[in-house]
Amino acid sequence: MTGPASRGVALAVALVLVIGWFATLGVRPLVRADESRYAEISREMVSSGDWVTPRLNGYKYFEKPPLQYWATALAFVAFGLGEWTARLWTALTGFLAILFTWYVGNRLRGPPVGLLSAAVLASSQLFAALGHFNTLDMGVAAFLSVAVFAFLLAQLDTASAAARRGWMLVAWAAAALATLSKGLIGPALPAVALILYVLVERDWRLLARLHLASGVLLFLAITAPWFIAVARANPEFAHFFFIHEHLDRFLTKVHGRYQPMWYFVPILLGGLIPWTLTFFPALFRGARAERGTRFRPLRFLVVWAATVFVFFSVSSSKLPSYILPIFPALAILIGAALPTLGKRWTVAQALAGAIGGVAAAVVAPALLMRAARPELPAALLADYVPWVVGAALALAVGSAIAAFLAWRGRIIPAALALAAAGFTMGQIALTGHGTLSPVYSAYHVVAQARSRLGPQFAELTTEAPFFSVETFDHSLLFYLRRAVTMVVYKDELAIPIGWSPQGFIPDRAGFERAWAQADRAYAMLPARDFDEWVKRGLPMTVIARDPRRVIVQKP
Repeated sequence: MTGPASRGVALAVALVLVIGWFATLGVRPLVRADESRYAEISREMVSSGDWVTPRLNGYKYFEKPPLQYWATALAFVAFGLGEWTARLWTALTGFLAILFTWYVGNRLRGPPVGLLSAAVLASSQLFAALGHFNTLDMGVAAFLSVAVFAFLLAQLDTASAAARRGWMLVAWAAAALATLSKGLIGPALPAVALILYVLVERDWRLLARLHLASGVLLFLAITAPWFIAVARANPEFAHFFFIHEHLDRFLTKVHGRYQPMWYFVPILLGGLIPWTLTFFPALFRGARAERGTRFRPLRFLVVWAATVFVFFSVSSSKLPSYILPIFPALAILIGAALPTLGKRWTVAQALAGAIGGVAAAVVAPALLMRAARPELPAALLADYVPWVVGAALALAVGSAIAAFLAWRGRIIPAALALAAAGFTMGQIALTGHGTLSPVYSAYHVVAQARSRLGPQFAELTTEAPFFSVETFDHSLLFYLRRAVTMVVYKDELAIPIGWSPQGFIPDRAGFERAWAQADRAYAMLPARDFDEWVKRGLPMTVIARDPRRVIVQKP
């Protein structure tokens, strides 16, 4: 597929992708914890006017650098507070990764590899899902991928001296932005992958083509100003950020995220749906020596993916999103392999999607309902069932169409049909997840309070004390548009509270005294404890509740 027809298909795919990628950003409330945490930090940045020291609930928050906070705060200033503005940076960086994957795929292997690579990436379940949740992982994954891809373009045998220097500076700048997104993995992971590749290939000359002096200067020019400014303003920053958040996170279980070594294997295989089968031959083909070239870009992508996967597998802190940076690289490996795998393999991959979709539609209702518990009511799960079944059927139908096209020998249209099926499945399931938001977001309980209080709701959000008793929900802060007084439970803010303990109430007795002294006050309590507080004689009137919590007022 070449010429005007190829360009027409590419433009059509790009238009559909733009609409599909951005259309659903505002359809779900923000959920705890990451989504609302990072939205709230950005909101407080705008509210306080302090763009150097990030804060959460008024406490200093140094776990991550500020690039995404800045971008989201600017979105709030420009477009207002809302779900879609909170998720905008994540969606934009994810879309950047898709577009650059498209470009690099074409540069490495020519059309239609770029189109196929972009389609694979946009439809891979983990990447598509995290492109629509407000977390920091998509930003760092996008900038790391830009850094790695720019490095590849700089090292191609056909690259001119000017192109090599230009792309290497892009790589250094992207590594700096990755650092400002999530910390020292920005330079560390590409450096480890480069060293491993040099050792495997014994291509020591590669180290002389990094434009090290100008690259380091550019890297420092982008990263150093904030690190210097925040360290000067906050003496406690350096130890917390570099030791607690990097060394301790990697070497110890202090963050409570320990998982076994094989933890990322099912996440990788499930996250690649609907391309899981194709991943294996694509990885094998990428690892093979590429004839007639000094620098082997596909092999480097294999080394990069292996580096990230192993690094986080041996880490003592694991979350599913940590391996997201390898997905653009895997997408190019799969996109490069698809035109050469042949009809049988493409049919097999499509049939696997069709069979898996039908199976998921059959078993999903029972599996979902088995997850019901008091905090996750069966009624909410029942509302989510049609969405999950619809998502599974979308995969099944789209995969069946892809199988038919592949059987007819139309490999490229078949791959695009399978990508459309995977992307549609993910968007349906993600949109439907909003039915569970009464459990995972304070949006609904705050809306209840607004409806109950009417004009008095303004008092709740501004003047009167508001206590968060033995619970903490970041989404409550965002939807109330204010900080709260934390009682007993410190959540992730234990260390920052230690720096500034004023305003924190460490025990129930302290809360009872504060409640008694206030003329008017509000509080959020765990639903399981409400009756106990009433028995203790505290004057409380319920103004909102959901399966997990109760909002009360005094008197």
